[in-house]
Amino acid sequence: MNRKFSVALALALAALFLAATSYASPVNNDIIAMFPKDTGEFAYANLQQARQYSWFPQLKEQMLPARFKQFEQFLSAAGVDPNSQVQELAWALVPNMPANATASSVPTSEEVVGIALGQFQPESTEAYFNSKKITPVKVRIFSLYPFGSGNGAGDLFFCFIDANTAAFGQRKQLEHLIAVRYGEEQGIMSNTDLAPLLNEANGSGVVWAVLNPAYTRLAMQQLAPAAAQFPQAAPLLSTMKSMIISFEAGSGVSAHFQAVCATVDAANTLAALLQAGLMYQKYQAQSSNPDLAQLLDQTTVAPSGDRLDLRLDLTDDQLNALIRRNTFALRM
Repeated sequence: MNRKFSVALALALAALFLAATSYASPVNNDIIAMFPKDTGEFAYANLQQARQYSWFPQLKEQMLPARFKQFEQFLSAAGVDPNSQVQELAWALVPNMPANATASSVPTSEEVVGIALGQFQPESTEAYFNSKKITPVKVRIFSLYPFGSGNGAGDLFFCFIDANTAAFGQRKQLEHLIAVRYGEEQGIMSNTDLAPLLNEANGSGVVWAVLNPAYTRLAMQQLAPAAAQFPQAAPLLSTMKSMIISFEAGSGVSAHFQAVCATVDAANTLAALLQAGLMYQKYQAQSSNPDLAQLLDQTTVAPSGDRLDLRLDLTDDQLNALIRRNTFALRM
């Protein structure tokens, strides 16, 4: 898997699932609590309002990987239309860390598990799967339907929790989610890295995400790759604790990244390195992608105690210009 995909997927999905108002209601804590304890990155998006934007379909087309587009088509054929029936989406990335992982390691691969909230018709959908002789895997009372053969380690499965809740992901992670639901395993709220930040982030934006230390390092490398190349950056990145990402929209789009550093001094130093790195990236983009260069120029970076705050604001026109240049396209 392309290592740019994991955090890029979450950040890109977050950017694409923006809503039309800055007001955000928190997601039900019972939904969050169903996710596995070893989650590395958790994100939530309100899709219902995002569809009001004319640019939403084009942005979604760029960001959604081909495999997930096929999965959407699979669900649509079974009577589940993600574009109309799914109102909210929560998902988690569960990392596979290298055996010799160190403090500076990032995930080498991951599995995904998600929950879609909306209005579904489980009986008719399951009848369709059965008519196509798609054999489900039974886990307790739930039928897990495969997309593909179901034999591959990365194959995706889909099941209904109830008429308002559907779950998807690799079989292993779906089994963990079901085990958490039945109290057989600990869930994400037992994760000491993420639980406090989940409570802080929930309701902070129409779209928000929380990252553990490994995914925070990966996100920082992708947000400002030039800054990550500075020799002073490596020891600071290795001690980063977590990150909160939130998105809001009104007349434009506003994104806020809060990286929790080990100390106040670390936040101050990283802020200076990040500012220098963004300046270098802006210089590189001036000729090939001036719209991106302008975006980088508008990005503000400042330390706030032990946190590093990065903010950026986009008008609708700027967002459309970036879309036309395929700025947000994922490469698999």
